Amino acid sequence: MQAEGLENQISWEDFTKVDMRIGTVISAEVFEEARNPSYKLMVDFGELGVKKTSAQVTKLCKTEELVGRQVIAVVNFPPKQIANIMSECLLLAGMEEGEGNALIGPDRKVKNGTRIG
Repeated sequence: MQAEGLENQISWEDFTKVDMRIGTVISAEVFEEARNPSYKLMVDFGELGVKKTSAQVTKLCKTEELVGRQVIAVVNFPPKQIANIMSECLLLAGMEEGEGNALIGPDRKVKNGTRIG
């Protein structure tokens, strides 16, 4: 009998394939073309460069609160077309039905591009 929540176990090797990095949001604007309420973000990942993405965090964040905030993102997914932009990373967030998505970030300032894991 497996412990609860372990039915989708992955190996350490699987986990290490996911490249999660810390970056700083350098711009945020309303993403009017998106199907769901979202923001367009530019995130600075240091040596990895600046990547664009979208985030459905409009319930809990204002654009001006996002600029300068550090976030954690998966940076090795293939680019994905979202409305009229090509998303280059996926921000990590806690998703609570009806409450909005809460972005995940470090508890203190760290160097952009720092790897998680």
